[in-house]
Formats: sequence, C-alpha cells, structure tokens
Amino acid sequence: MFSNFDFQVIIDALPYLFLQGMVFTLKLTLLAAIFGTIFGTVLALMRLSGVWPLPQIAGAYVNFVRSLPLLLVIFWFFFLVPFIAQKMVGSPRPIPIDPFLTALITFSLFEAVFFSEIMRAGIQSLPKGQVAAGYALGLSYTQVMRRIVLPQAFRNMLPVLLTQTIVLFQDTSLVYVLSLNDFLGIAGKIGQRDGRLTEMYIFAALVYFLISFAASQAVRRLQAHTAIIR
Repeated sequence: MFSNFDFQVIIDALPYLFLQGMVFTLKLTLLAAIFGTIFGTVLALMRLSGVWPLPQIAGAYVNFVRSLPLLLVIFWFFFLVPFIAQKMVGSPRPIPIDPFLTALITFSLFEAVFFSEIMRAGIQSLPKGQVAAGYALGLSYTQVMRRIVLPQAFRNMLPVLLTQTIVLFQDTSLVYVLSLNDFLGIAGKIGQRDGRLTEMYIFAALVYFLISFAASQAVRRLQAHTAIIR
C-alpha cells in the first residue's frame, strides 16, 4: 500500500498547510471557543434562573441543538440565512454571508450548548453557602455571580472546557463543505490537484491526532494541578 507513498508532495505542501490552513483552523477554534463559552455561560445562568420563562427557553434551545447534527446546522446557516436576511431587509435577491462568518456563528451557537452544560455543572458544584454569604454582605445577584460564583466555576471546570475545545478543534474540519481553506480542506485540495489524496489525508489525520493528543495530555496535567490546589 505504501510502496508508492510520495513524501515529497507533503513536504512541498507544508507551508500552505500550516501557514494558511492550520492558522485558519486555530483561529476558528479559538474564536468559536470564546464566543461559545460566553453564550454558554449565559445559557447556564438562564437555566438556573428562577425567573420564568428563562429556564424553559434555555432548556428548549439546548435540547433542540443537541438533537441536530453539526453538519446539518452548518448547511442551514450557509444556505438558509441569506434567504432569511433577504426577507428581513426586503432585498430582491438573497444576501450572501461570508463563509468564515457562517462557520464562526454556527460553531459558536452549537458549541455553546455543551459549554453551557459544563458551566451549569460548575456553578451547581459550589456550596450554596457562598451565595448566601455574598447576599449577606449586601452584594446583588449580578455581583455574586460575577465576583464569587463564576470565577470559581470557571476555574473548577477549566479542564472540561478545554477538553470540549479539543473536540471543537476536531469538528472544525467539517467546514470543508463550505470550501473554506482550513487544514483539512487545503489537504484535500492539494491531494486532488496532485492525485495524492491518500498521502494528504493520512498526513492530515496524523496532524489532527498529534495536536489533539498533546492538548489532551496538557489538559490532564492541568487537571491534576488544579486538583492539588483545591
């Protein structure tokens, strides 16, 4: 199988793969993780709120999104949002949406569901006495959450948040359906151009594995470190 394996095609493609493809993938991962964590925290607070109908709205959103394939959501945003925008502004034709923006919004909204469950678990893991102590000091609900609850919940759940970010990094390969120049997309394009799909896909899989494995080991060490601090 590997008798005709061409290493040179991989070597020649390295600058394009890493300086453009991997940079794009890491940029999308980082931004989606940031926005997903922010929106996920909002969803977690809504689900824990006693104000009707915030828990019901957040719960319905979480359950709805978790039941959908990510690839389908990407298609929905890319193909349906231009028509929705057309109806909203009264344009005579669909309004094109930047593919990168489509991917960023999709991943942020989709991953926020999983980040919200992580943050909700982190918030619920804290002793209720800390919240009561905050109120006793005269702090408002917003101040208690911002100064007492959320910092501790975020620190306690940081290893799990980073693990979910690794999953997000792997999921970003799905943007190939939008013909974006992510790492996997560029590998596929080079493989098709040179007739070396086997070499490029094996190399791409190896890179994804090495990065994910190294990141997982780093998260494991961080988890052990935070456990010692606690």
